[in-house]
Amino acid sequence: MKFRTMARGIGLFVMPVLLATAILSAQQAGTVFRATTNYVSTDVVVRDREGKFIPDLRAAEVTVTEDGVPQKIERFIRMIGGRTFTEIAAPAPTMRASEGLILPKVRQTNDVSGRIFMILIDDLHLQTSDTPRIKQALKEIRDTLIHDNDLVGFVSTGPSGIEINPTYDFGRRRFDEAINKVIGAGMKINEILDSVKYEGSNGNSGPPGMRQNAHTAFLTAYRMMEELAKINDRRKSFIYVSSGYTFDPFREGRYARIQAEYQRAADTPTEFTDEQGLYINRPISSAYDVDTPLADQYYMQKTEFAESDLVHEIAQLTREARRANVVFYTLDPRGLTTSSIPIDVLGLQTPADWRDYITTQTNSLRVLGEETGGFCICQTNDYKKGLQRIDAETSDYYMIGYTSSNPDPFKIRRQIKIAVSRPEVSELIYRDSYTIPRPKGR
Repeated sequence: MKFRTMARGIGLFVMPVLLATAILSAQQAGTVFRATTNYVSTDVVVRDREGKFIPDLRAAEVTVTEDGVPQKIERFIRMIGGRTFTEIAAPAPTMRASEGLILPKVRQTNDVSGRIFMILIDDLHLQTSDTPRIKQALKEIRDTLIHDNDLVGFVSTGPSGIEINPTYDFGRRRFDEAINKVIGAGMKINEILDSVKYEGSNGNSGPPGMRQNAHTAFLTAYRMMEELAKINDRRKSFIYVSSGYTFDPFREGRYARIQAEYQRAADTPTEFTDEQGLYINRPISSAYDVDTPLADQYYMQKTEFAESDLVHEIAQLTREARRANVVFYTLDPRGLTTSSIPIDVLGLQTPADWRDYITTQTNSLRVLGEETGGFCICQTNDYKKGLQRIDAETSDYYMIGYTSSNPDPFKIRRQIKIAVSRPEVSELIYRDSYTIPRPKGR
């Protein structure tokens, strides 16, 4: 039998060692839904040897252990086609109301609604010229993925000003409202290259505007994770529409501009007076002098810090998503991008600069998806196939809940193992760990 947890492969990234270290810490978080209770809930996908979902599993055929200790299953909910069929339904922990995202009222146990989708439109990382493609991608999500009994909410990171609380979107009116509002507002490539004059003002390399936009996007998603964590016994999917992230874009091109700026300053005489009051000309020198090897070393060292900062931010968001039992499905609406530098981009030194830019952005989206149990619809003009896969993954699964009887209350990270007695079961997909808050004084 093949066991596959949702802590999947990390994928390629700019700095594999740094990423592996940070994601390892992210994987140490799991599916705790409330910090004040030891109730644990996780979704499980069960497939046969042909890769088909097994729809008639019974609770008696499933065993759950936590750190080797058998657990009593208190909630066993079967989701078929997005509809709920409950076999065991002990009362789930109640959730306290809070400010922020308005959650739907808790329905009776005969509620057949199943799926929750939160759609984040990261317009701060989508070009204005890509707006038609963004709208088309959202239309395909609307028509391919969303069912009438799905709860759907929207939020944007920038000037599109989209904020729609989760609701049953009959007639797709809310969806159309979001589509009509959206507009890309990301930094243009030439703006990124021109921003070198502001680098170093905050102690970091890379355009400060890109860092600020990324912080805004991650914070928006992080806050949504905090709200979604209050919803139990539902599979919560986060459709993340963005072109991805990099803190160190076009390294060679930016460095060439820095060198050119300081070279021009060095070649421009500036008048000074000597002790006798006579005017003399003295060129301006710089740490970025093209003939100074230490300048190269200093610049490249700063870019390494930029990469590690991005890895850390992604790891934090990944950790929170796993804690809230939220699966990220990232979508890059730019579609298939070529390795050729666009004709309207000025100042790039080599095609490698452009390829690195696209690769880093794409891999940041892949990591967000794969490390939370989802995947990225990237580098493709056919969104429909990926959306159909999301539809299948979010429509058919089991939700299992139990109250932990782990004998060690001070063990922060708990390991979950789920087994099924049926011989035809070939694959189990579930989250294999969660964390609890560290006790005070420890």
